[in-house]
Amino acid sequence: MADQLAQQKGHPKGLWVLFGTEMWERFAYYGMRAILVLFMTKALMFDKVFASNLYGSYTSLVYLTPLIGGFIADRFWGNQRSIIVGGIVMALGQFVLFACASVYQSSPDLSAVLFFSGLGLMIAGNGFFKPNISSLVGQLYPKADRRIDSAYTIFYMGINVGGAFGPIICGLVGDTGNPADFKWAFLTAGIGMLIGV
Repeated sequence: MADQLAQQKGHPKGLWVLFGTEMWERFAYYGMRAILVLFMTKALMFDKVFASNLYGSYTSLVYLTPLIGGFIADRFWGNQRSIIVGGIVMALGQFVLFACASVYQSSPDLSAVLFFSGLGLMIAGNGFFKPNISSLVGQLYPKADRRIDSAYTIFYMGINVGGAFGPIICGLVGDTGNPADFKWAFLTAGIGMLIGV
């Protein structure tokens, strides 16, 4: 009885794993988003209107694809596999954007292909990752466990920490005034995503 009471006072170790995973994913996502329009307008030389429309389309698809990813997870893959696959695909997308930012001056055609491929990978990976990680938090606890409210508070703190530090750090390393340095922001975001997975 005392052992059970002690266990219910704290949280399962899995919560801290999910906290870290979500924190690093948000670090990568918001870090990349912080410099995305700047990269499009200063490095790829996209028109501001086109870059803004593309940014809006990207963001819309990021919020739409979890419907598909959640369905696939529920029917075929399960939450854990979907999170791992989604995280790896998002990290790959960040590294493809890093490659794009590395070759945009020497090979504009290749950089355009890499840019849209990287965004596509980010969208697809997010579709698998996002709807499944939150549901894993709930699966850590038995039904009617009073700790679940504080567990979600802790989990959302991870979102906020990653969302706060990602743009700051990626902005510092990527937006230096030299468009060639945007690649470092994408690399930083990709490494953050790999740490999370």
